[in-house]
Amino acid sequence: MSAQRPKLISLDAFAKTVEDARIKTTSGGIITLICILVALFLIRNEYIDYTTVIARPELVVDRDINKQLDINLDISFLNLPCDMVSIDLFDESGDLQLDILNVQMEKFRIIKKAHASQPVEIKDEQPALQREVPLEEAAPGLPEETEGECGSCYGAVPQDKKQYCCNSCAAVRRAYAEANWQFFDGENIAQCEQEGYVQRLKQRIEENEGCRVAGTAKINRIAGTLDFAPGASMTKDGRHVHDLSLYSKYKDKFNFDHIINHLSFGNNPPQSQLDDTGSITPLDGHKFLQHKKYHSITYFLKIVATRFESLDGKHKFDTNQFSVITHDRPLAGGKDEDHQHTLHARGGVPGVAFNFDISPMKIINREEYAKTRSGFILGVVSSIAGVLMVGSLMDRSVFAAQQAIKGKKDL
Repeated sequence: MSAQRPKLISLDAFAKTVEDARIKTTSGGIITLICILVALFLIRNEYIDYTTVIARPELVVDRDINKQLDINLDISFLNLPCDMVSIDLFDESGDLQLDILNVQMEKFRIIKKAHASQPVEIKDEQPALQREVPLEEAAPGLPEETEGECGSCYGAVPQDKKQYCCNSCAAVRRAYAEANWQFFDGENIAQCEQEGYVQRLKQRIEENEGCRVAGTAKINRIAGTLDFAPGASMTKDGRHVHDLSLYSKYKDKFNFDHIINHLSFGNNPPQSQLDDTGSITPLDGHKFLQHKKYHSITYFLKIVATRFESLDGKHKFDTNQFSVITHDRPLAGGKDEDHQHTLHARGGVPGVAFNFDISPMKIINREEYAKTRSGFILGVVSSIAGVLMVGSLMDRSVFAAQQAIKGKKDL
């Protein structure tokens, strides 16, 4: 054992000095006090990091791609009455959502009062044109031998054998849509005049009413488009078109200036979870106010499924985030006003379109502590060691300077 002792002594990295050889100074005491305060401050910061809960994102493949997705929309058109708003929702698979305005969405008339600071909103009970309803159901005919009133369809559909009878304004509108005819405002059509449709529509146009559309629609998790356009939609020569007759009749009225009050996909998570992940509704409150009649506005949305998991793993919440790129152009085409080297395409339909694309990936935001226990211990030890090392260097430097000054004075 005694033979091994000299070798062990030579390995000692912590050389000691005798008590009588140690010198304590005032400057050393000050540096020691500063080191203690700095070490306590660093340890406090390490503890705060250790107890802080963060949401750490992880990217995985979305295995719920076959489930349908909810679109939550609330949009206000400031210069377009509800009678002229048409919605089409279709995707790349060819599926077309029918009767959205009558079933999945609600319309609210925006009435501008002369002496009111804010416009008044009233729910619009007038149904939208149901083009998907078969013509036989919208304008049922009568057997030839049957006596009864068979309203005129004004040549839009054959009536020589009473195949179709347009006994209401809605039936005439449906017949016109079947023939791909322009309907305008229904003026001089007896059924529409008698039902007050023409008078009601003209009044809303003269008062410059707007329309707020709000509700939820379901879509497949594939690329698609939610399209707002004026007038009834129809298919002509294999193309999807709209009846713009009424929109074009009034030269100084109507445009698609709008405010997006809310747009989200799926459920909205609690606000506390949004603090770490950012807003999932980047278009909320967005305004487009260009006052241009023949203009097309398109929002390109990239949707990513998102899950929030609590710290204990018991609470999970699924929603969706999306990014957006906005593009607008005049239907007349030509050079862009802000970018002279950009040439816009000509043609199209005035309106607002939301083109959405679904990502096959999912983001999982898991709540966890910012540091592990071992990381906390390592941080504390590193902080103390670093402070002691810097303090030792400072003490030696100050002591050496004091000794040098003292030596010069002695000379």
